[in-house]
Amino acid sequence: MVYSGKQRKDYILEQIYRNGHVLVKDLAVEMSISEATVRRDLKTMADAQELELIYGGATLKRHADFSFRSKNIRNVEAKRRIGELAVNLIQDGDQIFLDSGTTTFQMAGLLKGKRSLSVIANSIRLAEELSAIPDVNIIMLGGQYRVDRMDTIGPLAMEAMEQLRGYRAFIGADGVGMDFGLAASDIESSHLYRLAVRNARETILVLDHTKFESPSLYKIVGWDSISTVVTDQIPPPGWQDFLRANKVSLVTPEISSQQSENSSS
Repeated sequence: MVYSGKQRKDYILEQIYRNGHVLVKDLAVEMSISEATVRRDLKTMADAQELELIYGGATLKRHADFSFRSKNIRNVEAKRRIGELAVNLIQDGDQIFLDSGTTTFQMAGLLKGKRSLSVIANSIRLAEELSAIPDVNIIMLGGQYRVDRMDTIGPLAMEAMEQLRGYRAFIGADGVGMDFGLAASDIESSHLYRLAVRNARETILVLDHTKFESPSLYKIVGWDSISTVVTDQIPPPGWQDFLRANKVSLVTPEISSQQSENSSS
């Protein structure tokens, strides 16, 4: 695999969160690049306060809040695949809502080929990523800013969300269950995303395979509000039948590839 600059940095962060530190020589071998390139990447990341340099490598930056970043590098390849599949569902001229989760964040950089999009967001990080795309109108929800998640929540965000209709919502979940539906780990997110789903003309759930039957405390919505599930692999046994019975479409890399083969044959 040939790593782009962003992929190299994602890989470095993934390893540093997993092991607590990284070594230049190991990274060079694992990514099949020169040690000089690794050192340049580490220096750039240290300047951006993403890590601390040590002799022969780097370690976690002390006394820093990595809540968003630590979530963003978990299952990063799976989230990237989900992002690619989800973006394929978006058409030029669409009006969409993207939540502040790390899976929807992967979609942002892939929207460059789309035209005349309007994107509703409550994530500062997401809005910054989208700002590099020339033909995107960003509608930013105000509200209480959460530093750790780089997003906005609360009554002001809810009030702004209440004024919007006609969009397609792409949301994630901290866990899903057949009986409980979609759930979040905090009540503020669950309230805001419940409203976002209620006002949307269609809702697409984007989540990696680890979230199936993963318990989470606060219900967002039930399955009757979801039209499509986009995930990185075929869900556990029973889920395909469950989604089919609830008239929820399923999109995975395997299903997408099979559909492409059928259309070309």
